[in-house]
Amino acid sequence: MRRTVLTYGLISGILSAVMMLATLPFLEEMGGSKGYIVGYTAILAAAMLIFFGIRSYRENVGNGKITFGRGFAVGILICLISCAFYVATWQTLYFGVMPELGDKLEASMVEQAKAEASTPAEAAVAVQHAHDMKRQLDNPAISTAFVFLEPFPVGLLVTLISSAILRKR
Repeated sequence: MRRTVLTYGLISGILSAVMMLATLPFLEEMGGSKGYIVGYTAILAAAMLIFFGIRSYRENVGNGKITFGRGFAVGILICLISCAFYVATWQTLYFGVMPELGDKLEASMVEQAKAEASTPAEAAVAVQHAHDMKRQLDNPAISTAFVFLEPFPVGLLVTLISSAILRKR
């Protein structure tokens, strides 16, 4: 199991890191909602390797058979490796390579909040939320947790679906 998990986890992790590196510099041009679409599409593309990892394990190690539990174990380990790459890439960019990233994200959130708010009170609440988010992202421990929670639910869902589809007794 170790070889399959490492192989597919590393490929998925490298893919998610490369896609983040390729898209993050264009965050301002894409805007908020387009950025989310592109970002989560990239996360889903990397998570698709979970399916292929479980299938590879079933065919090569399990002799064509795999239980839901074993498939889930393989998939979630691949997911965790991929998430670790995603978080490491984000932390490296946010705290090292692109230290202005937090300010750009905050400015984008403030701009979007002001555009979508129907009253000045709503705008003020949204702006305060953007400032709070920036302050939390500046803390590496909190930032790690937030960033981990971006790809993990997608990977968990792909793991559950793949384990169910690929199980064979």
